[in-house]
Parts: sequence; C-alpha cells; structure tokens
Amino acid sequence: MGKRVFAFTVLVSSMLVLAACGAQATPTTSPTAAPAATTAPVATIPDSATVKVADSSLGKILVDDKGWVLYMYTKDTANTSVCYDQCQKNWPPLLTKNKPTPGAGADVSLIGTTTRKDGTLQVTYKGLPLYYFIKDTAAGETKGQDVAKVWYVVSPAGDAIGMSK
Repeated sequence: MGKRVFAFTVLVSSMLVLAACGAQATPTTSPTAAPAATTAPVATIPDSATVKVADSSLGKILVDDKGWVLYMYTKDTANTSVCYDQCQKNWPPLLTKNKPTPGAGADVSLIGTTTRKDGTLQVTYKGLPLYYFIKDTAAGETKGQDVAKVWYVVSPAGDAIGMSK
C-alpha cells in the first residue's frame, strides 16, 4: 500500500510541476536536462540535428528527423533562450554538436544555432530557439501548442502558428 501512495504522490507532484512550468520564464543557469524515456528523443546530442517540415492538424509545422514536433517560446529573443531550470526540463531544447541539417521543406537560410549558458548549441529557426515538449509522447503530437499562451508550433516560414496578435 505504501508504494502505491508514494507513486500517486509522485504522479500528482509531477503534474503540478508541469502545469506550473508553462508560464516559467525566469532565466537561470542550469545544465541541460533530458526528459523521461517516453518523451521526445533528446537524451543524446546528435552531431547534426535535423529540422524538417511535416503535415499536422495545425498545418505544415517544423519537426525533427524522427517527426517530433518543435516549438518556439515567445519570451525568447533572437538567438537567446530564456528557458532554463524547470522550464528546460519540461521544454527540452533541440541541441546539436555541429551545424544543423535542413530536411524536407525547411528553409536552409532560416536554420542556425545559439549557444546556451551551459555551452551547448541549441538549434534556431528564423533566429528563435527550438524546443520539444515533455508531454508529447509520440512523434507528431502537438500537446504543447498554445501552452500558457507562450508556446507554439512553428511554420516553415519561422512564424508561430495560432498565436493571437
């Protein structure tokens, strides 16, 4: 019985942390954290991360080479991420060791990198850092769309899809 209560407590605590992170914007220094194994594939940093375009219920959007959806954070500025600590645990950055690779439909002129506070390279598109969402548990899922009105999937032109102006 004690193990079930503990597991339930961990589950509820995790859900509360995830709910609170949507609005997280405090930039602080922290090493990159990888999500649990059932989420976006970011445990290892590829030599050359790929950004490509895929069809979704939201239209054409950016994904990685395995079809995992990529997001932008409206609190970031050009080539600067402010998503660290708990934020980056819930929104892991798309990292690369070298220059990213454009995949089908991606505009090579819009793909770049920015250096995070821990020295890793994060992939950018039209200057905005790209992220995964920890609640996306399968390629193509868009559960991070419009979270806290600051997280959005990205169009092939590099714009937030569905963001109110």
